[in-house]
Amino acid sequence: MNCSVPGPSSHPDAAAGTVIETAPATADRWPDIQALMGGHGDRGCWCQYWRQPSGNYGRGDHPSARELLRGQLGGDPPPGILAYVDGEVAGWVGFGPRPALKRLVRSRTIPAIDDRPVWAIVCFLIRAGYRRRGVASALLDAVIELARDSGAPGVEAYPVDPDGSRVDVNFGYVGFTQMFERRGFRRVVETAARSARRPRWLMRLDFTEAASRRGS
Repeated sequence: MNCSVPGPSSHPDAAAGTVIETAPATADRWPDIQALMGGHGDRGCWCQYWRQPSGNYGRGDHPSARELLRGQLGGDPPPGILAYVDGEVAGWVGFGPRPALKRLVRSRTIPAIDDRPVWAIVCFLIRAGYRRRGVASALLDAVIELARDSGAPGVEAYPVDPDGSRVDVNFGYVGFTQMFERRGFRRVVETAARSARRPRWLMRLDFTEAASRRGS
């Protein structure tokens, strides 16, 4: 897959008075990634949980998660997209082609519904002080655009369904179903995964089906 990585782009769906830009996570943005994720040092996830086999991740018999992520920044596609609010790094969305996410491939709680190499969104990280300002929405739109432009067949995600309940922000790192539904994702199956004791859904946006519906 040849991924053409665009430069930063602004987002029109930001809260009033907020300017949000998004940019692929490339090596030159490593200082911003460290500022966003470095609070727990090498003990942090560094967006590696779903990328490594569960045995390796649990034993720690691999380079630090920090260095693993740094080495992935030259990948095609990149491992994530960054969001900036008024020029300050404010958020991250981690993703990758599902077949490349080793722990996800073997997951017993999140099933594979087919063998299509859709891109899978695995996490959002929004910096304190920047939540509820449209940052996650901007990041989601940026993933969709990059995936479509790169020739991916679709995008998949595993958000939590709050069903009218208030969910602590710490459990919202996978996103919420409503945000995905507003962008045309369909609920495929309720998974065995849970966040804050609420169900998480496998949701899919298939680009070929969306194009067919527009042409009909």
